[in-house]
Amino acid sequence: MLETSGRLLRLLSLLQSPREWSGADLAERLGVSRRTLRRDVQRLRDLGYPVEATQGTAGYRLGAGAGLPPLLLDDEEAVAVVVGLRTGASGSVVGIEESALRALTKLEQVLPSRLRHRVTTLHTAIVRAGAAPAPKVSADTLMVIADACRRKERLRFDYTSPRIGSSVRSTEPHSLVSFDRQWYLVAWDNDRDDWRTFRVDRLVPRTPPGPRFTPRELPGGDVAAYVARRLSARTWPLQATIALHEPATVVADRLWPGMGVVEPVDDDSCLLHLGAGTARDLAWMITSVDTDFTLVEAPTELADALRAQATRCLNAIERV
Repeated sequence: MLETSGRLLRLLSLLQSPREWSGADLAERLGVSRRTLRRDVQRLRDLGYPVEATQGTAGYRLGAGAGLPPLLLDDEEAVAVVVGLRTGASGSVVGIEESALRALTKLEQVLPSRLRHRVTTLHTAIVRAGAAPAPKVSADTLMVIADACRRKERLRFDYTSPRIGSSVRSTEPHSLVSFDRQWYLVAWDNDRDDWRTFRVDRLVPRTPPGPRFTPRELPGGDVAAYVARRLSARTWPLQATIALHEPATVVADRLWPGMGVVEPVDDDSCLLHLGAGTARDLAWMITSVDTDFTLVEAPTELADALRAQATRCLNAIERV
């Protein structure tokens, strides 16, 4: 059985997880009786920790409190936080680098030597390659957008587009999406009467926010897949949507990063949205997934490219 002080720390660590614990579960984790558990809970309350007891289920959870003492992290959580802070210190959000470094310094000073070694080993082994510097965005801008998304308030902003120049946009913000080291706002554009994706580094919010709105349903429902499809459509001259006759969980491992976006349909099929520079490249990418498929939306030249590839394969077999 743990000594009382060590047991209290273990109990506090369990209560800090985002769930409600039953008294039986906590007592079993700590190896104590329910009576001892109740005494330990009261000790934490006496120390200022707001441990709440739920009615009916005899459960416990840690309530919110401005005076809550520092969090307790286990080994895996501490390593994850350090790696995340180091990533944030060199990331694409302006204004958090210094804060991330301060927090990182404080955390590393109190890490046990075994964890400092693990963190240093991981950090020195990681090399970022093949990625251009990400455009910087303001943390304040992200907060203004996120708050408008949460409160369902219209957002007006100045936007600079490489194609049409500067304009003032009025939107109903839906989500912030971090995609390929860039930040995007997905929103309903009131002036265009359609959904749009905006680069956050190209916009400057106007204040105060506008009136509240009733959220609209995003096409497809999956905001990450929606952004991926929109960006793909802008990048490649030829686009295609293919029905694959296998579930998304099976074919996902056969796709390389950036190849396309898989959209689950049911237990037996999924959709693959992809683009390429030529119909021949599209044909090669589709057949490389190695499953039966049906063309859903595709340029007319893709059918010719698939026929040519099929003929080439049949000719190779006849010569064997």
